[in-house]
Amino acid sequence: MKILMVCLGNICRSPLAHGILAHLVKEQGLDWTIESAGTGDWHIGQGPDKRSVAVAKKYGVDISAQRARLFAYDFFDQYDHIFVMDENNYWDVLALARNEDDQKKVHMFLLDGIVPDPYFDATQFEPVYHMIADRCQDLIEELKKEG
Repeated sequence: MKILMVCLGNICRSPLAHGILAHLVKEQGLDWTIESAGTGDWHIGQGPDKRSVAVAKKYGVDISAQRARLFAYDFFDQYDHIFVMDENNYWDVLALARNEDDQKKVHMFLLDGIVPDPYFDATQFEPVYHMIADRCQDLIEELKKEG
């Protein structure tokens, strides 16, 4: 299974989701590929925000080797599931969908809301980490049932 996490700049939320899910998947011995991308091009090639790196490291997850990249059309061919962090990401990704099959791959990461962007509020990195980590646990169970 190949999963892509998407946020705006690919330096805060999606790297955390990428790293946390990849960490949990590895712990469970699942042969899944987890990656991330952004809908904006400001940070292409840069590592995750140092605050995301720090909060992930605090909980034993290393995201420091990730590099930001821009969401591209061919990602619809490369991934089985594309999870987005908020409504803007959702509509930006759907706008690139070529057909209904592409559209069906795109889902909100949280079932009941958005993952707030902590970029402009450093106090939000810790709550965002826990929000993502909790959802990743449930997501693994949901996707395992899918096969």
